Amino acid sequence: MPDTEVVGRLRAAGCVFAEEEAAMLLATAGGPAELDLMVERRASGLPLEHVVGWAGFAGLRIAVETGVFVPRRRTEFLVERAVALAAPGALCVDLCCGSGAAGAVLLERVGGAEVHASDIEPAAVACARRNLEPRGGRVYEGDLFAPLPPGLRGRVEILVANVPYVPTGEIGLLPAEARDHEPLVTLDGGPDGLDVLRRVAAGAPEWLAPGGHLLAETSEGQADRAVEAVSACGLEARIVTCEERYATVLVATRRA
Repeated sequence: MPDTEVVGRLRAAGCVFAEEEAAMLLATAGGPAELDLMVERRASGLPLEHVVGWAGFAGLRIAVETGVFVPRRRTEFLVERAVALAAPGALCVDLCCGSGAAGAVLLERVGGAEVHASDIEPAAVACARRNLEPRGGRVYEGDLFAPLPPGLRGRVEILVANVPYVPTGEIGLLPAEARDHEPLVTLDGGPDGLDVLRRVAAGAPEWLAPGGHLLAETSEGQADRAVEAVSACGLEARIVTCEERYATVLVATRRA
């Protein structure tokens, strides 16, 4: 299939970055038949990352399967903050890990890091194992802290929790790619978007080491309430932002 035909089909389907997506599909497809199928799947609305089977994240290629949350570029800022706070050999936990993108970056960028990750979605756990276990990480299936080894309590130095934070009433406003192809549990943060963050914050003091950090993504409009929710659990909280990526990150620390 000529490049121009691929671009034309993607553009007709409403793909804004048709040229870039066409190049990615052409580079990934194993032949004309596979390319035609991939273009058809993308034109039907399936996220590009699900079509090609991977997402670029912080310089890494992260395996992403159908039905798994696609790591966002703005989340790179969350992980950058985590890496900056992590000492060599840090014990790290990636909650709501999805594909395991955050944990993979921690393993790649923090020398000697020990990384444990968990997610409640079986598809996400299978995907995270593909991304983390070859790098030395460990992945568990279950709700937040529940499946983690008890021996981690009070020892976690970096706790990354990319929790869902979209208010329930705003799910319908999300792009169709997310709304129709990613699990609701990875998007819906409850009535005000902070339900899961509150649960993480309530458990964090038990799992964090003295001086350990919890990092979670939130929205600009939720930032003040997120700080209040986490502070109520005894953690010292602050907000850091990146305008370029429109990213808002909560950093909370257990007092030493």
